[in-house]
Amino acid sequence: MNSTGPRSGCGLLVVGDVVTDVVVRHGAPPVRGTDTAARIRTLPGGAGANVACWAVRSGCREVRLLARAGADSAAWHREILLRAGVRAELAVDEEVATATVVALVDGSAERTFLTDSGSVLRLAPADWSPALLDGAGHLHLSGYLLFAPTSRATALLALGEARRRGIPVSVDPASAGFLAGLGVDRFLDIVEGADLLLPNADEACLLTGLPDPADAAAKLSRHVPLVAVTLGERGALLAAAGAVTARVAPVAVREPVDSTGAGDAFTGGFLAARLAGADAVEAAAAGCRAGAEAVTTVGGRPAQDGRPPRASA
Repeated sequence: MNSTGPRSGCGLLVVGDVVTDVVVRHGAPPVRGTDTAARIRTLPGGAGANVACWAVRSGCREVRLLARAGADSAAWHREILLRAGVRAELAVDEEVATATVVALVDGSAERTFLTDSGSVLRLAPADWSPALLDGAGHLHLSGYLLFAPTSRATALLALGEARRRGIPVSVDPASAGFLAGLGVDRFLDIVEGADLLLPNADEACLLTGLPDPADAAAKLSRHVPLVAVTLGERGALLAAAGAVTARVAPVAVREPVDSTGAGDAFTGGFLAARLAGADAVEAAAAGCRAGAEAVTTVGGRPAQDGRPPRASA
C-alpha cells in the first residue's frame, strides 16, 4: 500500500475534466412558464480543472492537467488554464462539444447543476501517456471520469501507473447523483488502490448507507487509507483506519456568493499543502481556507475571465 504521507517538492497531475460553466444566480425561485430575473455568466470550470487552479493558488508550483475538450472551446480553456499557471494537456475532440454545466445558484449561495457531460467522458486511453507522471508526486482523479467506460478505462490506466511508480493517488467521488447510477459497490471496487478519498458529506453517506458523515468517513477509511470529508460551512473531518482522527474548523465567511467549486477548492488547497510537507490536519485546514475563499467568488475558480468561449481556430 502506498504511503499517504507528504512528498515535498513534487508536482501534481490531475486527470479530470474541463467544463464550460453557465452560472445562473437567481434571488427568487424560478417560476415555471415565465421569466425569472437572474445574473448569468459563462465561465471556465470542471472539477479537475478547478482543483488544478486552486492547487496553484494554494502554492503548488508544478500542476499538470489531462482532460478532453471539444474543438468549440478547447483553445479558450487552454488559454485560461495556462494563465492560471496550470500546464494544460487537452485532447481536442472534433466530434463532441466541451462539457457544459448550468449551475443554478439560489439566494443562499447553494447550487443545483444541470450537466451535459459532452467530451469529458470521451477521455480515451489514447489520450493517456505514462510520461505525464514524470516529476509528479501525486495523482488526483476526478470522479466524473468513472461514470462512463471510455473515461473510466483512462482513469484506471493512470491509477495503475501511479501505483506502479509508488505515487499516491486521490479520488474525488464528484457527484452523489452519478454515484447512485454507477453503484456504490462498483465505485469502491474501482477506487481500490487509491490512498485518499475526498467526498462531501452527501457522497460519504451515500457510499456507506450511513446517515452521519463522521460514521461514514470512519467506514470509508477501511476501504481507503485516508478520508477527508467536506462539511461545507461546518468545516471538514478526517478518518483513517476505521476511526475519525480529526475535525477541522471552518473558516468564517460573511457573505457567501456562490458555492460552486468550493469542494474543488478544498481539494486543491489540501493537495498543495500535502505536497509542501503538511500533515493531514494542516492540509485540511488549508483546504478549508481555500473553500472559504471560493464561496466569495462567482464560479469554481480562484480568478475568472468573464469572456465567453470562442471557437478554436
